[in-house]
Amino acid sequence: MNPERRQILGWGAAAAAGAALAPGLRLVELALARTPEEAASKLQRWGLLIDIEKCSDCDACVTACHEENGVTGHGRPATDAQWIRKASLRDRATGVVQTLPLMCQHCEHPPCVDVCPTGASFKRADGIVLVDQHVCIGCRYCMMACPYKARSLVFSEVTEQNPEVPRGKGCAEGCTLCVHRVDKDRQPACVEACVKAGHNAMVFGDLNDPQSDIAQRIAKYATTQIRADLRLNPGVRYQGL
Repeated sequence: MNPERRQILGWGAAAAAGAALAPGLRLVELALARTPEEAASKLQRWGLLIDIEKCSDCDACVTACHEENGVTGHGRPATDAQWIRKASLRDRATGVVQTLPLMCQHCEHPPCVDVCPTGASFKRADGIVLVDQHVCIGCRYCMMACPYKARSLVFSEVTEQNPEVPRGKGCAEGCTLCVHRVDKDRQPACVEACVKAGHNAMVFGDLNDPQSDIAQRIAKYATTQIRADLRLNPGVRYQGL
């Protein structure tokens, strides 16, 4: 190639790159500059308290979550979505078995965010941990990093979706605390279903507001964070565990 032509092409490529990405701005910073995160308030931290003693063997919360978020199971436990599931814990010393709803714990220090190479996994200012489906490349690093098995990958085509809850084949996903509801001052679907079923085992609210129901209960009763030894400070607490 003619040296002058090579130089001209080099200048053209550099100019195109400059137009696509401003100097000093990395791709990951673009991925993190999203409106929902900026709109959330740092003064709040949304959390969920689950009273195990009131939680029954019903699956009302699981059913409501899946219906709200357009999650369809395929009878494949290894690959089906893990937005929320009922897990059984057995005390090795006493043999007592407890059943509890398990979902994304919305950690203050989420390992899924730390390992994500594209910035698709991110934490909003109000503590809700989400996945940007437009940025996720399906590498599954977040799935491996999550100690709660709360992330899964969409292996099949998705249909009949809730337009407020984007899902896509090849993307990681998990419980969003029904952020589309929260931003409209509504309760998560699982909480509403639990109340409707008459169990009242779930309380959702602002952990930073001392006047909120959830904050007052946590101050009054002993609660547990799953794998507290990891010091992730989950936003989901369990009472009676």
